[in-house]
Amino acid sequence: MTEAYDAAEMMAVAMARLVKNGKLTFVGVNSPLPFVAVMLAKRLHAPDAIFVSISGGIDPSPSVLSATTSSASLAAGSASVFDNQDFYGLNGRGGIDTTFLGMGQVDVLGHVNSSVIGTLAAPRVRLPGGGGGPAIMPSAREVILWRAGHSRKIFVEKVDFVTSAGNVSRVVTPLCVFRMAAGRLALDSIHPGVARDELAARTGFAIANLDAAPVTPEPTARELAVLREIDRGGVRYAEFPGHRAPEKRP
Repeated sequence: MTEAYDAAEMMAVAMARLVKNGKLTFVGVNSPLPFVAVMLAKRLHAPDAIFVSISGGIDPSPSVLSATTSSASLAAGSASVFDNQDFYGLNGRGGIDTTFLGMGQVDVLGHVNSSVIGTLAAPRVRLPGGGGGPAIMPSAREVILWRAGHSRKIFVEKVDFVTSAGNVSRVVTPLCVFRMAAGRLALDSIHPGVARDELAARTGFAIANLDAAPVTPEPTARELAVLREIDRGGVRYAEFPGHRAPEKRP
């Protein structure tokens, strides 16, 4: 059995395993967990993965990881730096292999809502908006969604408003990993220690493959050691209120 780990570390490792060597991987704005995951993957199984940040840096090597994925620090050590117009041109030509994007809600068809809860005319809640998601999702070859929470309000049968859609491959949460299968989200794996009835109760749609999906492999000792080494400041906890980042080691 591996050493103790928490939900943030399970998510970071699960996302890191989805990064493919030699592929161009983009991390959206305000995406600290995927940022840590890509940096972890590059230290482990995907050294030749090409990381593109929203700030325009290509394969940066910052001395300290930042929870702000649009930080100018992500230009440090970059092979080159480009502007947003160049990025969207590259994306529109199909040049992005994998993109990690956050979301407000997602439904069983993989439609993302980052706009409103309720109707546009009389919203109950206004969400931050889609940013570049509506342009990125239909063009990126693979979209991996993530959310550091899992409830029936997040995972719904049908979103109130479709902000973004297209090319969803996986959705990673503190409880599980979903995959797109035959046009609908199905359970890919359930994280260790999570009961299947709990997952069903916290998801607003019937989960395909609920009983048959395997348990997500636990983080290995090496995965945890490298994760904690590269993220000494605890960026992985930025989306987990109440979690205390570990003390920085000298």
